[in-house]
Amino acid sequence: MQRRALLLAGLAGTATLAGCAGPQIADYSAEKPLLDLRQYFNGRLDAFGVFTDRSGKVVRRFTVVMNCSWTGNEGVLDEDFTYSDGTTEKRIWRLTYLGDGRYSGTAGDVVGTAFGETRGNAFRWGYTLALPVDGRVWEVQFDDWMYLMDERVMLNKATMSKFGIRLGEVTLTFVKR
Repeated sequence: MQRRALLLAGLAGTATLAGCAGPQIADYSAEKPLLDLRQYFNGRLDAFGVFTDRSGKVVRRFTVVMNCSWTGNEGVLDEDFTYSDGTTEKRIWRLTYLGDGRYSGTAGDVVGTAFGETRGNAFRWGYTLALPVDGRVWEVQFDDWMYLMDERVMLNKATMSKFGIRLGEVTLTFVKR
């Protein structure tokens, strides 16, 4: 019994340290240019991306046309996806600026509410997506990072996982028109 308790304590400690090991949004506070999501995601943007599986193989390529607008602290990001196999998808994000660089958001295929924060040139966004796969819907978690490169270009890297197991990554480049 004591051995089991020690093992569980060791696993909990390892999980805690692993959670602290990665980058934090505060690490980017001094980076420039400063990212204001309300300014960047306003107007029309094009995006180009890939989904890679856990081995790094490109599984799917896609483009996105985004029409974005803000009224006060409320924003709408209307996204039209076109995948390399010809399929299309639409996602409409409804964002709320909460102050101090913090945002919340919802979309039709997002489970619950997404939360994120900007610091410097970076934005970190976490959410659960209801993802259809082979006739079933999987709830997968996204740890989504965006980095403003200049006034027109932003890079995005999101890790997708389920039960803490990394399934793959989405890499995306946004270009503001």
